[in-house]
Amino acid sequence: MESDYKVKLEVFEGPLDLLLYLIKQDEIDIYDISIERITRQYLEYLQAFKELNIELAGEFIVMAANLIYLKSRSLLPVDQQPPEEDTDEDDPRWDLIRQLIEYKKFKEAAEELHQRELEQERIFAREGGPSPTAQESLRLGEVGIFQLINAFHAVIKKIEARQDVQEIFGERFSVSEKIETILRRVAAGSIRFSDLFGAAVSRIEVVVTFLALLELIRLKQVRAIQKNIFEEIEIAAATA
Repeated sequence: MESDYKVKLEVFEGPLDLLLYLIKQDEIDIYDISIERITRQYLEYLQAFKELNIELAGEFIVMAANLIYLKSRSLLPVDQQPPEEDTDEDDPRWDLIRQLIEYKKFKEAAEELHQRELEQERIFAREGGPSPTAQESLRLGEVGIFQLINAFHAVIKKIEARQDVQEIFGERFSVSEKIETILRRVAAGSIRFSDLFGAAVSRIEVVVTFLALLELIRLKQVRAIQKNIFEEIEIAAATA
C-alpha cells in the first residue's frame, strides 16, 4: 500500500455535518442526542479518516475534544459537574444542540436556494437546448464523504467476517492500479459500491480500493450516487 498517499478533498464537510449525519442515521431528534453514543460514533469516523490517511481540518479535532469533555461531564452527578461560565442551563449538551440546530437551518436554507437556482436554470434554458434529463436529477442524489465512509465500514465488516480472508504479508496494492481498475469497470456502466470490493482478498486491498475511489471522485472522473435513501450507493462515470 502507498503509505504516504493522502486523500485531499476539495469540498470537505465539517464536523457539524458529520454530527448531523450521525443523528439522521440514528433517526433521532437533535434534542434527544446521547453524548456517549455520538462521541463514540464520531471518534470511530475520525479513526477511519486516520486509517485512510485523509487529511483532517483542525476543527474536527476541536470538536472531538469538546465531545469528550461533554461526555466526561455527563458521567458526573449534576451537583458535581464543573460550572460553566455564561450559561444558565444544567444540561451540558445544550450549547452543542444549539449549534446543531442553527447549522441545520443554515444547511436547509442553502439547499433551498440551490434548488431555486436549478429551477431558474430549467426555466431560462436556451431555446432548443437539451431539456433536463433523468440523469441530471440523479446528480441531486450524489453522496458525501460520510455516507461513503459508512459504506466503507460495512464492506470492512463483511471482509473481516469471511473466514477465508487473511492478511498476506508482503502483498502490495497501489492506488494508481486500483484507479485504472475502477475506470475500466465504470466504463461499461454504473456498478454497486459493494461490487467494487467483491474480489478483495484482504483489508489492505479494500482500503486501497476505497482510496482510489475517493481520488477519482475528487478528480470528478466518477460520481457516487444514491438514488433513494437507504439504497446501496452506485458508482458511475462522471460523463455517464
